[in-house]
Amino acid sequence: MSVNIPFYHPIDKEVEVFENVYQNKIPFLLKGPTGTGKSRFVEYMAHKLDKKLITISCHEETSSTDLIGRFIIKGAETIWIDGPLTKAVKEGSILYLDEIAEARPDVIVAIHSLTDHRREIYIDKLGETIKAHEDFMLVASFNPGYQRGFKELKPSTKQRFTALSFAYPEASQEIEILIQETNIDPDIAKKLVKIGNKIRNLTELGLAETVSTRLLVDAAKLIHTNLPKRLAVKVAIVEPLTDDLEIAEALTDLCNLMI
Repeated sequence: MSVNIPFYHPIDKEVEVFENVYQNKIPFLLKGPTGTGKSRFVEYMAHKLDKKLITISCHEETSSTDLIGRFIIKGAETIWIDGPLTKAVKEGSILYLDEIAEARPDVIVAIHSLTDHRREIYIDKLGETIKAHEDFMLVASFNPGYQRGFKELKPSTKQRFTALSFAYPEASQEIEILIQETNIDPDIAKKLVKIGNKIRNLTELGLAETVSTRLLVDAAKLIHTNLPKRLAVKVAIVEPLTDDLEIAEALTDLCNLMI
């Protein structure tokens, strides 16, 4: 049976770094804007290392109970169900906490003993301490620029991880990513990347987020399936970036001149 290998274009030494961090059983923090390939990189490395990957997309309701586990009623019995964190610790999987700063503070507390020399988790509802499997690895991602001042990781938490910053690829690399991901015509890929870089440099617009590689890939997919180029750029790039009608109109006009 064929296995789909996640496509990832290495930018620098991140593959080598990940392999060494994994070998040394150190938690790993990936920093960078949305859509720079952090999640895809983790998928790629889990495949490369032949390890099961458990991903948790953190949000403001994500609690330690969601991760560790809970008692449930089944028939006439009350039974314990392991959460994804406990499963990963026991079976030696890679646990990926995507956007960890979005989770509730008790999640950070719950993983503290996994991020130092102890590599263990205490389940207070069971009164048990579980040592992490030799192959267990904790990976988290964090967007430092998102809602700055509101959802930040404490310095003491950051220092429990090794860390690597992700940025948008160089133009030539981003063009190759679009072509590999979507089979888009190289000339159109070049135009999409130019649009992305142009908008990224328009800091005066005050956009909360800028054009991610993910948005460019989405636009390329739509164009490849024969949606008109300008419409594809509008719905995949412009509209997700802003709800301001004037800014959206200005961006649409700009993109129409470039595609």
